[in-house]
Parts: sequence; C-alpha cells; structure tokens
Amino acid sequence: MLPLQLWPLDARRALIGIFTDIDDTLTTEGVVSVDTLQALHDLKAAGLHVVPITGRPIGWCEPFARGDAGQGIAPWPVDALVAENGAVAFAPHNLSQIGLQPAWNKREQLSKLYQQDASTRAANFARMQQVAQQVVREVPGATLAQDSAGRETDIAFDHSEFTHLPPDAIARVVAILQAAGMHATVSSIHINGWFGEHNKWEGARWIVRALWGRDLQAEIGQWAYVGDSTNDQLMFQHFGNSVGVANIRRFEAQLAHLPRYISPSARGAGFAEVAQAILETRTP
Repeated sequence: MLPLQLWPLDARRALIGIFTDIDDTLTTEGVVSVDTLQALHDLKAAGLHVVPITGRPIGWCEPFARGDAGQGIAPWPVDALVAENGAVAFAPHNLSQIGLQPAWNKREQLSKLYQQDASTRAANFARMQQVAQQVVREVPGATLAQDSAGRETDIAFDHSEFTHLPPDAIARVVAILQAAGMHATVSSIHINGWFGEHNKWEGARWIVRALWGRDLQAEIGQWAYVGDSTNDQLMFQHFGNSVGVANIRRFEAQLAHLPRYISPSARGAGFAEVAQAILETRTP
C-alpha cells in the first residue's frame, strides 16, 4: 500500500465518482463526524457521484437515505445508498434528481431497488433464519447483530460492534454459513451471510447500470473506492484507484487483495483526507 500522497494527480483528476464503505470508513466510533459529512457534501458539490456501499441492512440505512427531521438526521448527500453487500439500494424515486443536493429537514422520495425478485427473497429469507438458528446453537457466544431487524436479504452476527467474538469462533461461523451454501464475509464489525451471487463489486456494477445506464468495468479508471476491511477485498481487487483508511492495517495480514493507497488517518478522518486529495484537483 502506497501513501495517499503518491496517488497520481492525473488519476485523481480523471475521477467521476467514488464508492465508499460505511462502518469504520465513514464512521468513527459509530458516528459520521461533521468533517466527514462535510467531505461528502464537498465531493457532491464538485460534481462527483458518491455511493456508499455497505454490509449494513437496508432498514438501518433508511434514515440516512431519506433524512429524518424528528431525529435531526439530514439525508446524506449521495446518489444512492447500496446495502446488504450489494443486494438492495435506495435511490431517488425520480432519477432526474440524481446529482442534486438533498435539502436539510426534507424526507426524500426514494425507490428501493433489489437484485433478487420477491419470490427468491422470500425463499432465501426462510432458509437464512434456519441457518442463523444453527449458528447461535452451535457457536458459543455467537449472537445476531443488533441491526438484524432491518435485514431483508442476509443475516449478520456481531463480532466487534457490541460484543467480542474470538477469531476461532468467527471462523466457525463462516464455515457454517459456507457449508449451508451461503456466501460469507467478515467486516470490521459483523459476519454476513447470504444466498445469491451479489457482493459489493456486483452491487457497484448493478447500481451504475441502474442509475446511469453505464458499464462500471468499462470506466473503472474513473471511479475510486475507499474501505477498511476484509469484505472490501473485491473492491480493492477491481479498483485501481482504491484507498484503505489507516485502520485497514488491522486486517492487512488477512487480505489477499490490498488497496493501492492508504490514508494517513483512520476511519472518518481518513475518508476526509481521501476526499481532500480528490477535491484539490478540482481547484481552479
């Protein structure tokens, strides 16, 4: 991983958009700081596409996608918010709204987009609940993530958000999920499992086709990705303009595919540094 300062100016200047993980990439201690939120605003104001893509459930993402005045949450200044490792997304109901800055205290009119049809989702959901029960029964200390109620297309187990699960237990959970025919990834806080061929990379390709009718692979040099964990490996593999925030070092030994660059700072502060590295190429 090269220091962020070695990211070539021409590569940064050519960017039209940025994908980013959320937990421990945008967030710091579970919160998106004022500086990090401002970085998102500044990227959008500079005309870039901004798309968070996360293992978090779609229900958890909804207040940030729509805005919630009652909770003092403004809609994030993003083009879409892709959840559950690429399976489902919130995007503007009127696609002509893409690129516009959301208004403070205004609930956005959004559409929920899925990669799987309704019957497939229903069948998979029932199967996943059976596997979840097996994991909790067979792995001491394994518990469903507290955000599980908002999940529609996957299941998640907490290993570092509100509880601690040791590495051998994490490996056992992953093995059970895979033995059931599920895909499994480990983020900085959760172990996620699902049925289907989606993942963060396929989710990114899907949302670019859905929103803009374009082929992400064909224009990959014009997009960047920022992440922090093992479930970002596919994105690091495909994006030449990939950056790990400094806390990626926690998982470095486990990564087959490393990000090309690394920020000086961790978590949200690191994301803000990445944003600044891009934005400085837009200064007249």
